[in-house]
Amino acid sequence: MLSIEEKRVYDERRTVTEAYVSSAMGVVQVRIAGDTVGEFALCERCDARDVAAAGGQVAIATGEDVLVLEDEDDEREEGADPDPDPDFAETGFGPAVAVGYDGTALLAASPDGRVARRPPGEDWVTVENAAEDGPVEDVRAIDGDLVGTDAGVYRVHDGALDHAGLTEVRDVAAAGEGAPLAATDEGLYKLGNGWMEIFEGPFDAVAVDPRSSPRSIERAHAVAGDRLYAFEDGEWAEADAGAERIVGVAYGDRVYAVTEAGTVRVAGPESEAPNHEEGDTDSWRDRSIGVRDVTGLAVR
Repeated sequence: MLSIEEKRVYDERRTVTEAYVSSAMGVVQVRIAGDTVGEFALCERCDARDVAAAGGQVAIATGEDVLVLEDEDDEREEGADPDPDPDFAETGFGPAVAVGYDGTALLAASPDGRVARRPPGEDWVTVENAAEDGPVEDVRAIDGDLVGTDAGVYRVHDGALDHAGLTEVRDVAAAGEGAPLAATDEGLYKLGNGWMEIFEGPFDAVAVDPRSSPRSIERAHAVAGDRLYAFEDGEWAEADAGAERIVGVAYGDRVYAVTEAGTVRVAGPESEAPNHEEGDTDSWRDRSIGVRDVTGLAVR
């Protein structure tokens, strides 16, 4: 529970960030004010395998279906408190392993590699594979128009999947109009004139601040096992990862992270990007939210 001092500080802050954590136990809604993790609650009990958010929308990939957040007040004012009891609605996609938003359209992938697109207010439309290397079988991640698979990165273009290179991709970060990144078994890559290696070795997750300028990256993070790397001021450097393995990073007023063991981390006031000497945990505020086997983090 929050201390009396934390409650006072939390209540005085008007801007509340609404984050969603996906886990094997379900989806947890977390309210964050500044660097203080406040109230949290299990808002949907399910096998949540992935979570994505964009433009005020939230989607969950579960073992039964793709769920989307139903917000009764779509016109709520900026900075208003999150819905204390959010409802998620079924979409009829079926079992899913990954979700992501390409603009306002929702993308999802099934365990057998089917990828489909759902524009706002419309039904699911299967995305065909335009590549010549056979069907997509193992989708690991979706972000923007990028789909990360065991066979590499694919782009969703004109209702089809076009192979864009690499192999054994574990995660992708489209970054809006910024430079895409990919975490693979072989290394961390950025797309420029072809895929260019940033670091060698297996990487598990990658995230780019969606507010990056076109064709550039202003802030990004990548996870390789128990190591965290931060991109800030034009350079990559190893950052404080803490004692638990990070599985997801997201951006809002600050940098947010979640660990596999269910600890939500918020970058402190010293720096919006946790790029400090190894072992320096003063830049993070941590709080356990009571779930394990966490699979993702998204900020609404």
